[in-house]
Amino acid sequence: MAKIVAITSCPTGIAHTFMAAEALQRGAEALGHTLKVETQGSVGAQNQLTAADIQAADVVIIAANAKVDQSRFPEKLIYETTTSKAIRQSQQIIEEALAKQPASAVAPPAPPQEIEHARIVAITSCPTGIAHTFMAAEALERAAETLGHQIKVETQGSVGAQNTLTADEIQKANVVVIAADAKVDQGRFAGKTVYETSTHDALQNGPGVLNKALTLAARGPQTATGAAATASAPSQDYLSQIQDAKSKRSAASAGIYKHLMTGVSYMLPFVVAGGLLIALSFAVGGIDAAKHPGTIGWALNQIGGGTGAFSLIVPILAGYIAYSIADRPGLAPGMIGGVLSTSIGAGFLGGLIAGFLAGYITSYLNKWIDLPKNLAGLKPVLVLPLLSTAIVGLLMVYVIGAPVSFMLVALTNWLRTMQGTNALLLGLLLGGMMAIDMGGPINKSAYTFSVGLLSSNVDAPMAAVMAAGMTPPLGLALATYLFKNRFTVEEQDAGKAAAVLGISFITEGAIPFAARDPFRVIPATMIGSAVAGALSMLFACRLQVPHGGVFVLLIPGAVTNLLPYLIAIVAGTLVTTGVLFFTKRPLASNAAVIKAEAELAQAS
Repeated sequence: MAKIVAITSCPTGIAHTFMAAEALQRGAEALGHTLKVETQGSVGAQNQLTAADIQAADVVIIAANAKVDQSRFPEKLIYETTTSKAIRQSQQIIEEALAKQPASAVAPPAPPQEIEHARIVAITSCPTGIAHTFMAAEALERAAETLGHQIKVETQGSVGAQNTLTADEIQKANVVVIAADAKVDQGRFAGKTVYETSTHDALQNGPGVLNKALTLAARGPQTATGAAATASAPSQDYLSQIQDAKSKRSAASAGIYKHLMTGVSYMLPFVVAGGLLIALSFAVGGIDAAKHPGTIGWALNQIGGGTGAFSLIVPILAGYIAYSIADRPGLAPGMIGGVLSTSIGAGFLGGLIAGFLAGYITSYLNKWIDLPKNLAGLKPVLVLPLLSTAIVGLLMVYVIGAPVSFMLVALTNWLRTMQGTNALLLGLLLGGMMAIDMGGPINKSAYTFSVGLLSSNVDAPMAAVMAAGMTPPLGLALATYLFKNRFTVEEQDAGKAAAVLGISFITEGAIPFAARDPFRVIPATMIGSAVAGALSMLFACRLQVPHGGVFVLLIPGAVTNLLPYLIAIVAGTLVTTGVLFFTKRPLASNAAVIKAEAELAQAS
C-alpha cells in the first residue's frame, strides 16, 4: 500500500478542482492506497499538506490547469497531469505515478534542523507601508545577527513588495515570521511553521520574537500568533488560567485591529489620490472649480471628489475589512455593504460596521454550511456572497443605516461648528493620541478617525492630526541640534534623519529616542503634539490630503489657512524642544568632552 499526496487546481478554483480531488480519492481507495489531496481554489488552499505528509509520501500527483508551486517537494517524485484527466482516469493516473517510483526507493529522512543557526524568512507590513514596515524589518535583521541566525525580510509597503522571498528561500527556512499590522497572504507558506506578531512587537523585542518563532518551529509545522504561542502551554494554576484568558482576549483585540488596518491600508491610496486631485482642481480652477462644468478644474474635482475617488473610500474600507476576516468571499458583501452605507448616509461609521458584519457573517457561514464535495465549488462564488450580501444588506437598510446616519450627521455638524474651547479640546486629544505611541494603535486610531471624516467633507481633524504627527520628530531633531550635550553622538546622527521624517509626516522618526528614554521623551512629544493639534483646530485649519507632510502644503488649496497652520506646526515643534530642555539632563560623558574641548581651546 502506497502513500500518495496530491494537489488539484484549476483557473477558477471551483468545480474541476474539487471534482478531480474526489476522483483521485476514490481511485486511491479502489487500488488500496492512502491519498491526501490539497485543493487550491478561490477560497485559498484547503486540506493543506503538511511537511510530514509530504515527507512520508511515495509520490506527489499534481492535477492542475494552473501554475502550482512545487518548491515544497524537493527530492520527491512528481507526476503532473490535468484536472480533466484526473476526473476521467483517476486509477490509471495513480498507477502511472507509482510505476515511475523505483520499488526500492525510500524517501530520505529530513535532516535535523539546526535551530542554533537557523534560516529564517520574514515579512513586515503596516497599514501605510512606510516607517513601521522598514523599521520592523531592520529590527528583525539586527536581532538575527545578534542571535547568530540567517534571515531575509520581505517588506510589503506602499511601493509594493521589496526584497521578495523566493520559493527556494521559503522551502529552506526553519520558520516564517510575519510581523504585520495588516493582512498578509500566507498561501506561499503551506507546510511551514508561521509565527505571526505585530510590527510594534518586532520593533520592541526582535530577539524575543525570533526565539518564540524558533521554539514554535521545534514543535512541528503550525501557525500561531504571538499571544497564542505565549499561552500555548497547559495552565498549571488559577493565575496561569487568568493569564491564558488575557492572552486570548489580547489576540482577539489584535485581530480586530489588524482587520481595521487592512481596510485602512487599501483605502489610503484612494483618499490620497482623491485629496490631491481636489486640491489640484482648486489650484487650476479656484475654490469654486466644481461649479464650472467642462473646465479642467471641474474635471479634476469630479475625478477626485464624490463621484470619483472619494466615492470609493467607504466601499473599499468595508470590503477589505471583510476580506481580512473572511478572505475573498468577504469582498463582495463588504463592498456592497459599504456602497449601501454611503447611499443611506451612514458614511464611514456605517462602512466600518458593514465591513466587520460582512467578514464575520461570511466566515461563520463558511464554517456552518457543509455542501457535498461535487458542489463545494459553488460555496465561495455563489452561496457565501449571496447569503452574506443579503444578510448584510438587509441589516444595513432596516436596522443599522438610520441610527448610524443620524449619529454621523450629528458628529459632522458638531465638528463643523466647533469653535473656541471645544475645538481646542479636540485638537489637544487628537494631538496627544498621535504622539503617545508614535505610529502604534492609538496613533493609528486618531489617524483613521480623521481620514474617515474626509469622506464626509470634514477636514479640520485631518489638519490637526498631520500637524501633531509631524512635531515629535521635528522637535527631537531641533533638540539634538540645540542641546547636543543632552544626546549621545548616535542620537545626534538620528536627529538628522528625524528632521526629514518629520517634514514628511512620519511620526515614527521619534521612536529611537522614545525607546531609549521613554519617561522623558514621550511626555515632551505629547505636550508638543497636543499644542500643534489644538492650535490647528483653533485656527480652523483644514486639510484635504491625508499624507505628505510639508510637500502637500505647497499645493494651492490643499490647506485652508496655510500661514496659521505653519504657525501651529512650528509652535508644537518649539514646545517639544522646550520641554526636552527641562526633562533631558546633560550626559556626563558629553559634559566631559565639552569641558575638555573648552580647556584645549583656552590653552591654545
